[in-house]
Amino acid sequence: MWLVSLKLQARKGTPKYVAVLGHLGAFGLFLVAILDSSPIPTLAGADILLVVLCAAHHTPWYEYATVTIAGSVLGAYITFRAGRRAGSAYLEKKFGKRRVAGFLKAFERWGTAGLVFSSAIPFPSPTSAFFAAAGVLKYPVPPFLAVVTASRAVRYVTVALLAWYYGRHLIYVLKHPGQYAVWLLAMAVGIAVVGVLALLVRRAIETA
Repeated sequence: MWLVSLKLQARKGTPKYVAVLGHLGAFGLFLVAILDSSPIPTLAGADILLVVLCAAHHTPWYEYATVTIAGSVLGAYITFRAGRRAGSAYLEKKFGKRRVAGFLKAFERWGTAGLVFSSAIPFPSPTSAFFAAAGVLKYPVPPFLAVVTASRAVRYVTVALLAWYYGRHLIYVLKHPGQYAVWLLAMAVGIAVVGVLALLVRRAIETA
């Protein structure tokens, strides 16, 4: 796994602890996925580590994807619970007072769609802030877990599959996203469609 650490260290902006955890393989990936759903910045560390590990072909892609999804959902739930227990004070402590009002307003406006988008998009975004905001605003637990799990599954299964078959190319995309704007736009549209479907599912659950 030393080669994994070298590749991660070479990725500009990737925290050093992500490279260190990458040396632990699937277990390290699980830990990074938990951190990636918390206020601790990993700069898409889970995605990058998933790509590197799947591209190495040492373990089937679906095992790495499953580990990443499990760790990510666990981290999301921890952040969600922290927000629910501590209230807006938790958000203010982690993200600053100026940004908290914006996060809460955005979640109140976009709700499930915003949660889906922030969970599924494969690039750095204030996902943990949405998780915490969901807790602060008393978002129901079952729908929260369902939405996050489905969104993360779409994200990490897609990333793992692409890395398994096109590992080197995908690493290049992560390094130079500007050169693939059309593909990224298409992915964003796909995520938006998932968000709409999530809204319909939630409404169906609420009216059942």
